[in-house]
Amino acid sequence: MTVKNYSFGMLFLFLLIFMIGSGATDRNNEAANTIEERNTMTKQIESFIKSEPKLNGAITGISVRSASNGEKLYEHMGDVRLRPASNMKLLTAAAALAVLGENHTFSTEILTTGSIKSGTLTGDLFLKGKGDPTLLPSDFDNFAKKIKESGVNVIKGDIVADDTWYDEVRLSPDLIWSDEHWYYGAQISALTASPDTDFDAGTVIVEVGPRSKGKKPDVTVSPKTNYIEVKNTAITSEPSAEEDLTLKRVHGENTLTIEGTIPAGSAVIKEWMTVWEPTGYAMDLFQQSLKEEGISWTGKVKMNAAPSEAEVLYSHESMPLSEVLVPFMKLSNNTIAEVLVKEMGKVVHGEGSWEKGLEVVETELTKMGMNTGSLMIRDGSGISHATLIPPNEISKLLYAVQSQSWYDSYLHSLPIAGKADRMTGGTLRSRMEDKNIQAKTGTIYGVSTLSGMVETESGEKLIFSIMLNNLLDEEDGPEIEDKIVELIQSQ
Repeated sequence: MTVKNYSFGMLFLFLLIFMIGSGATDRNNEAANTIEERNTMTKQIESFIKSEPKLNGAITGISVRSASNGEKLYEHMGDVRLRPASNMKLLTAAAALAVLGENHTFSTEILTTGSIKSGTLTGDLFLKGKGDPTLLPSDFDNFAKKIKESGVNVIKGDIVADDTWYDEVRLSPDLIWSDEHWYYGAQISALTASPDTDFDAGTVIVEVGPRSKGKKPDVTVSPKTNYIEVKNTAITSEPSAEEDLTLKRVHGENTLTIEGTIPAGSAVIKEWMTVWEPTGYAMDLFQQSLKEEGISWTGKVKMNAAPSEAEVLYSHESMPLSEVLVPFMKLSNNTIAEVLVKEMGKVVHGEGSWEKGLEVVETELTKMGMNTGSLMIRDGSGISHATLIPPNEISKLLYAVQSQSWYDSYLHSLPIAGKADRMTGGTLRSRMEDKNIQAKTGTIYGVSTLSGMVETESGEKLIFSIMLNNLLDEEDGPEIEDKIVELIQSQ
């Protein structure tokens, strides 16, 4: 009996040792395979960088991390400060969610300083903006209807715009002059308007359509506004000619010039052009809406702060920040980025400025583990050529945000590669179809960037940041980035 028990015990011990040994071998094999995969990825990416002629003379920064534990798996010049372009929006969005919260809204108020009696408001009417970048022409129509419903037909006083929620600085510090008239260089005001649901606040949509040869093309501006003057010297050319049309806004004015030629029978040219001083633009739309409701006023149209004793007649709330993030990140909306910076400054420091807002951004990024001492942040959108961030810091942020309560809203806002819908695929809608990638793009002169998350062929989730600087043509960037992502994903 003793011998049998001893034999059984020895057998059990041998089996246990064998199982442990097998498990250790499996783990060793798995670790060896992982190391081999990492070495393969490193070799493939390094080989590609060396062999790609479009990267000759350029700076290539890459950082790859595990999404599960943040371990850095690969880097190429990962600690070198590079221009992020719109990858800066990854930082702005994270800070805004942390400071303002997913449910934060922007309000617009209608205030009065007088009394309403027998259809007449004796006193001034104020339109006070608090930064809402999503106000549409239909919202101004609704404001007028609410005023009408409150019993006002005549205003014996002034119509006053109050944009004092933010400071008077309209353009971010490093915006170059040639970007001022395009939608991505719009001026920032606490009272502004967007022409459509892309929410490019402070812009109008200009459409130029050909007529018969020799005639001036048709030009339409929407929304209709008296704030814009159009000088059209363009000519419709013969159908076989090439399009050679130039649209500009005169600096310091709201005069749009249209010059050159457009071929007969060609498609309509459509551009989003900025206005000079968006507060006045919003007020022009508001005046139109008041007139359409049959509301008149005896005073002037002014710009001033509403007095503290003014009473709120109506308050409008925007969609929550979690929804604003979708057009912001998917479409890479620069105006929303800069509004968020000023809003953070206003909420935290009581000053809606770039200086105070960026202080808040850096404070929040430090809390999330970024080494802000290695960054140069000049704006919220990344249009600045002075903003500098290392790829390792971007990948570090993308790892850290996963633990935040608002992460789902953050991730939802990122473009999904290959998804045709603009509010799903965003700036990645025509790239890397069926690759299971969510990432933020970025482009300015000589710069192309892409940072986000990818699922590898083995099912592992990885975080990556690819930053290409000093390119001779930034349009070469996406193809190069897509190839690097493909190499990362193949592991």
